Amino acid sequence: MCGITGWVCYHGLADGSATTLRAMTDTLTPRGPDASGVWLARQVAFGHRRLAVLDIEGGTQPMVREDVVLTYSGEIYNHHELRDELRRRGHHFTTRSDTEVVLRAYQEWGDAMVDRLVGMYAFAIWDESDRRLLLVRDRLGVKPLYWAEIKGGIAFASEPKALFEHPELEPTVDAAGLREAYSLLFNTGPTLWAGVREVPPGTLLSMSPDDRRERTYWQLEVHEHTDDRNTTIAKVEELLNVATRSQVEADVPLCSLLSGGLDSTVVTALAADELGGLRSYAVDYSDQAEKFTGDVLRTGHDTPFAAEAGAFIGTEHDTVVLDPKLLLDPGHRAAVVACRDSPIGVGDMDTSLYLLFGRIREHSTVALSGEAADEVFAGYPWFHTPRAIEAATFPWLLVTDDEAAMPMHPDLAPLLRLGEYQADTYADALAAVPHLPDEDAVEHRQRELQHLSLTRWLRQLLHRKDRLSMARGLEVRVPYCDHRLVEYAFSIPWQIKAFDGREKSVLRAAARGLAPESVLMRPKNHYPATHHPDYNRGLQDLARMTLSNSDAVRGLVDEAQVKPVLDCAPDKLAWGHRLRLERVVDLGLWLDHHRPRITL
Repeated sequence: MCGITGWVCYHGLADGSATTLRAMTDTLTPRGPDASGVWLARQVAFGHRRLAVLDIEGGTQPMVREDVVLTYSGEIYNHHELRDELRRRGHHFTTRSDTEVVLRAYQEWGDAMVDRLVGMYAFAIWDESDRRLLLVRDRLGVKPLYWAEIKGGIAFASEPKALFEHPELEPTVDAAGLREAYSLLFNTGPTLWAGVREVPPGTLLSMSPDDRRERTYWQLEVHEHTDDRNTTIAKVEELLNVATRSQVEADVPLCSLLSGGLDSTVVTALAADELGGLRSYAVDYSDQAEKFTGDVLRTGHDTPFAAEAGAFIGTEHDTVVLDPKLLLDPGHRAAVVACRDSPIGVGDMDTSLYLLFGRIREHSTVALSGEAADEVFAGYPWFHTPRAIEAATFPWLLVTDDEAAMPMHPDLAPLLRLGEYQADTYADALAAVPHLPDEDAVEHRQRELQHLSLTRWLRQLLHRKDRLSMARGLEVRVPYCDHRLVEYAFSIPWQIKAFDGREKSVLRAAARGLAPESVLMRPKNHYPATHHPDYNRGLQDLARMTLSNSDAVRGLVDEAQVKPVLDCAPDKLAWGHRLRLERVVDLGLWLDHHRPRITL
């Protein structure tokens, strides 16, 4: 995995462009701690930071072959098959890297090469023959890619912070950006930052001297499902086997994230079988290890299940136990906000994941994750509870009601109109959902919930995992995001997908023999959080200090809504209310670090 950046300017590069490119590239050093490379020509500049995973000696970038230049981040899991086909077509390879496969595939098939790629990726290609820049992002949006207009062209980067090193771009936030951030709708395209956009998942963006075009090469579609239940289970087992086993190739140490839930246990079991052994990791908190405290999202303690699953599979299992006080450390919290490029996160869960990834990186460079199984196989409560099924809004907005909402300053409410924006966006989101003719009401609604989860909720989870892992130089792979598995599962009828009246029925059936019975039958449990009163007390102190010291924060936050939470007894602080405080603290850290120009 790596970090990429650069720009094209058809007026020609300005003086000092080499210095600018170095500065943009250097911001991505955590994503690629192993090597740095730049390439400049008359109208284009490419930068690259490398995390070496495959072909350590041969995969340096930017890569140049004839009149094509590539700066690439990601992994192509079918690169061996593509390499064999390209060799039969006369192409010669000088490295073992998947990078060279992507470049040669473009030379052979042009833009159509994206239809042949299986993996997670974001890359830029410069084709000197027609002076064209091509930006490409993977189908599910596992890898990030941003762009912004500049005079005579566009700039691009894996993270917005790199763009802001370009002299024509500055970190600016307007009302539309705040609306995007605090509505929690996870749109693709617009971002928090004015003028900065994402390349949507499954999309190519091409720039030539006379034209800029965007083309969607993949999106979720629904097809008539003719397989019966047993055939469906067998097909899911086959697809998941292929996806996981294809993702264990690495020339560096690889491990698995093993929470003790069904999703991660299945991936860990398949990977361990393929490799003949595996190291696995879980996270816990010292207070939870002594006495588990549940909440609206967590009904059980992960650690015993993770240990049982590790023993069942035969992994070398390690539980990273964190002291809640570590989660209050200003340096850790600031680092998390800086790598996110956003004030919006999930507080201690982000900080703990950042610390976990740091510990894992001491031993491994690549980790497998069970992320996306809940979206693919309907694992969330909102697929199964009448309140969420019947609600005319995004289901995740119901999880904690208004408890966790950012308490926006009263002067901002008429400007942002969040309620109106959420309603309009929800209508647009439903209009984009594909359906089969003659679906009954249950099937129709479940298709909507699955589409919303896969195209919106999942994307922010992938964003979180990418930013926090790459900030530690750790590559995380997500087998459940294999587009072939996602395509098949999306069309499975609800009567099969939930055939036993529970979440993830098909996945559970496909996992027989891969996990202990206790894990197979365990209900959905979210990522762990601490409930230690000392953490709550420390968070309240941080929020008070943030509000006291920052005029900018007070200009964005409704202090009247925050005060009751600040005055609450630490041992009585609800998780949703605590998340409200987390967002106040993170807002202050974000303003201090990024120093955005706010124009309302």
